[in-house]
Amino acid sequence: MQQQRGVLYVVATPIGNLADMTERARTTLAVVDLVAAEDTRETLRLLAHWGLSATLVAYHDHNESRVAPTLLAALEAGRSVALVSDAGTPLINDPGYSLVAAAREQGFSVVPVPGANAAICALSAAGLPSDRFLFLGFPPRTQSQRRAWLAAVAAEPGTLILYESAKRALATLADLGAVLGETRRVVLARELTKRFETFLSGQPQALIERLKANPEQQLGELVMLIEGRRCASDQLEIAEQERVLRILAEALPLRQAVDLASRVTGAKKNALYRRGLDLGLGASD
Repeated sequence: MQQQRGVLYVVATPIGNLADMTERARTTLAVVDLVAAEDTRETLRLLAHWGLSATLVAYHDHNESRVAPTLLAALEAGRSVALVSDAGTPLINDPGYSLVAAAREQGFSVVPVPGANAAICALSAAGLPSDRFLFLGFPPRTQSQRRAWLAAVAAEPGTLILYESAKRALATLADLGAVLGETRRVVLARELTKRFETFLSGQPQALIERLKANPEQQLGELVMLIEGRRCASDQLEIAEQERVLRILAEALPLRQAVDLASRVTGAKKNALYRRGLDLGLGASD
């Protein structure tokens, strides 16, 4: 009788709130033979929260070339393996690509167990266009490399999504303004799904000032979303909308200024209102 081959499960885990763990993910982690974990400490904490136990194998950027053959041998022996990252969906800026590619190449079944992902979670609530987007991962750490990296995607019309350490957010925002221009709308999503989840929206310099005024916003990691490049005609149209809105906001509360600017320019009120807040023309009223 031919031995059944193992299955590799790619299991998404919560990005913050453990209550976001799916029933399918819990069931999968409860029955697999091995769990390949980027950080075994985080995975142990997750398993303990749900009353689960599993045989863990550390699998991360620094050992994947050494550990992958062991996991592939386990699959060949008919054992089931779950791949998990620290948080969220594996392979999305986390290790696992080489293992999944090798498993597929060798004919093993690779089964996704979907769930949370920080980039998509942030995009869904950021209020930026979501019909087209480009995920960039973490930017380089030096200014020269970071600016060259941003310049390479300056013409992208879709929303740009990147991960960043909050302590480096000020420097990255400054480079965004310098390379992509100060008119781009940026959203910072921090502590996603946790108690102190925050979304800050504005243009690069305005966000720099908000972060400087609130040191807590410079802790942890965040998702940074940047408005894509507009075509020249769009830029001219938006510039005119902003000019009208600025004039009206000098004499009227923001909501009244938005209402009149919408009538004059034909722009949608909600878009004008967000733009007015980004320009610092009024508080949320």
